[in-house]
Amino acid sequence: MITLCLTGDVMLGRGVDQILPHPSDPALHERYVRSALDYVELAERANGPISRPVDYHYVWGRALPVLQELAPAPLIINLETSITTSDAALPKGINYRMHPANEPVLEAGRVDACVLANNHVLDWGPEGLLETLAALEGAGIPPVGAGRDLDAARAPVALEAGAGSRILLFAFGLSDSGIPPGWAAAPHRPGVSLLPDAAARSMAERAAAMAAPIVALKQPGDVVVASVHWGSNWGYAIPRRHRLIAHTLVDAGVDLVHGHSSHHPRAGEVYRDRLILYGCGDFLDDYEGISGYEEFRDDLVVLYLPAVDPDSGKLMGLDMRPFRIRKMRLEDPSTREVEWLRATLDREFGRFGAAVVGSDREPMLRLRPPASDS
Repeated sequence: MITLCLTGDVMLGRGVDQILPHPSDPALHERYVRSALDYVELAERANGPISRPVDYHYVWGRALPVLQELAPAPLIINLETSITTSDAALPKGINYRMHPANEPVLEAGRVDACVLANNHVLDWGPEGLLETLAALEGAGIPPVGAGRDLDAARAPVALEAGAGSRILLFAFGLSDSGIPPGWAAAPHRPGVSLLPDAAARSMAERAAAMAAPIVALKQPGDVVVASVHWGSNWGYAIPRRHRLIAHTLVDAGVDLVHGHSSHHPRAGEVYRDRLILYGCGDFLDDYEGISGYEEFRDDLVVLYLPAVDPDSGKLMGLDMRPFRIRKMRLEDPSTREVEWLRATLDREFGRFGAAVVGSDREPMLRLRPPASDS
């Protein structure tokens, strides 16, 4: 078996960028908040002072020993932040950026690949995207799902997974996640790999066509992963077209679907012995102290650890390691919080026939798939 480490959105801009050694200009273009330092103050008001600047390992907190133990399992994140000094903020309400000098925070977290097919990577325009690509490439961290042109945005990356196995990772986004149509990459224009909005069946067929050349590259021992940015930020509903796209990707030869965009964990399912995660939730953000969505407990986050048989591509097991965000840092949750998360995920995965149970490795949760999947 090979193990992957998957997260949802990693948002290192705004407040998180401000506590790192090289903060950007804190000026924001939001309707109600004009300084990124206000998000630091909200977090401190909620959970106590943060001694600034923090070192690059700080934000990863208790996740670091878990990731070190799992090496060489590749860590794949959705980086929902532009890495740039550009001041060309697009008028979209919320703009995330991290100073390029803070890029070592990704290396400190031993990130192996950054998905960029999301609704914040072009917050600072094409210049910001190009600077993001250069920063990641300079650090040896491959970007996927966005590029200098359409071919680059759609190109997969191959990640070593031990024992001669590779992860073939490709990524794309849907407009229902907030990606503007104008951000789509073109043959001579930088942008993201965007699945055009259309009828559900047409979108599923286009997704399968996008997957076909990657599946064709598959060699014995390879696992194909499709990372998809889709859907709203809040709530547990899974749109019918998301399921259709995911199932069609699996039918086309994809072994795992890694979905993200929601700020809290959503349902997943096992389809034809392949794992589909519809919403992995945030993993790092600056949302502490912001009111209005407390019912979703977005401070409780999950590191997904699927084990896959590289010979068949089948899911052999899924562990889920919970963390809690405090002072913009990942820490261990309480027993009560782990149980709340287990019950919530059990309810949501249960809609598709699976169960989420506790584990003898605390604090760890485990997927119990249905006896037979469709």
